[in-house]
Amino acid sequence: MQLPLIILFVLGYLAIALEEPLRVNKAAPALLAGALMWAAIALIGPAPWFISTPDYSAFASLHPLLSGSALYGGFVGHALAEHLVQASEILFFVMGAMVIVELIDAHRGFQLITERIGTRKPMALLVAVACITFVLSAMLDNLTSTIVMVSLLKKLIAKPSLRMYFVGMVVIAANAGGAWSPIGDITTTMLWIGGQITIGSMIAHLLLPSLVCLGVPLLVLGKRLGKQDLGPVPQLKDENQPALSASEQQIMFWLGLGALLFVPIFKGLTGLPPYMGMLLSLGLVWLVSELLHSSKDQSVRSRFSASAALQRIDTSAILFFLGILLCVGALQTYEVLQSIATFFDSTLRHPALIAFAIGISSAIIDNVPLVAAAIGMYPLASFPADSVFWHALAYSAGTGGSMLIIGSAA
Repeated sequence: MQLPLIILFVLGYLAIALEEPLRVNKAAPALLAGALMWAAIALIGPAPWFISTPDYSAFASLHPLLSGSALYGGFVGHALAEHLVQASEILFFVMGAMVIVELIDAHRGFQLITERIGTRKPMALLVAVACITFVLSAMLDNLTSTIVMVSLLKKLIAKPSLRMYFVGMVVIAANAGGAWSPIGDITTTMLWIGGQITIGSMIAHLLLPSLVCLGVPLLVLGKRLGKQDLGPVPQLKDENQPALSASEQQIMFWLGLGALLFVPIFKGLTGLPPYMGMLLSLGLVWLVSELLHSSKDQSVRSRFSASAALQRIDTSAILFFLGILLCVGALQTYEVLQSIATFFDSTLRHPALIAFAIGISSAIIDNVPLVAAAIGMYPLASFPADSVFWHALAYSAGTGGSMLIIGSAA
């Protein structure tokens, strides 16, 4: 009975992995697979072993008046609603963070960092770029940090062949920086929101390994660069940029970063889900951005508004996350993931090896569905919060994507 779900998931996964040759945005097959898998659960009906599962039995005890297909249909709808609530927490969190970052970028806040890099020595520049990316990725996310730093490198290094070395280091630094922060990568955010890891333990266990992941490639690339000439600074012009005062630029930069860093503090103070803190931060940054430009013409105000930022965020990525989480929820509901977990336990056996295998796989397959599947495969009863497995999973899935060009969004 599990076979139709597995086939649908594998087909969807292949379409996602082959996004470039198929020329189809990966959000489309993810949504399609998610919807079809839940439809299959509703149409196939329960298997005898499935009826005896704890979740189904608990639902039946709460609805004694229902029987047969009505009971099963109610259970499927109830299970879907639960998974949709869990997915929505992640999606609202990611969307809020994306809008705040876009508002910072619209106010050219990241220039406050990039303009302070003045060295023309290859090794010194490589270290500066890598360290800035590492820190930025922990506060923002690895994809945004990569975009910001690549834009910077276009202004610092004219030779494309030489710039490739620096861009490679940026990707490694961005993924390493995102692996030890709850807001640095979508996978660590998922683990934090799901309760698998806490902030203090994550930083204590993963900061040093992440620094090693940054430092070793930095030494290798530094020796390879040697004393190459970086050449003259490229002369690039920013066109169609509306006027913006230095105070407006600084206010939005520091407010945006502070708002993102406030989210974990908000969760610690109130105990509310992280997405509530992100929505609070977004509302504050949105309000300040409106007040800063309230006296300007509408044409100028619209360039710096949160409404414009909402149009610029990667909505397809949010829908991709939704589709993947629906797929994983379907596999979890029909106990496919539990079967896979049993197989891993009997073959790899050690939790660190399982996490390592997932990390290697993330160089080929997107790390989001891998981590989502692992969360579904191993409940907290199997591996308690802040166990070695969850730390190893966060680190390996976050950094494993650096090995291949298709391994991560960065």
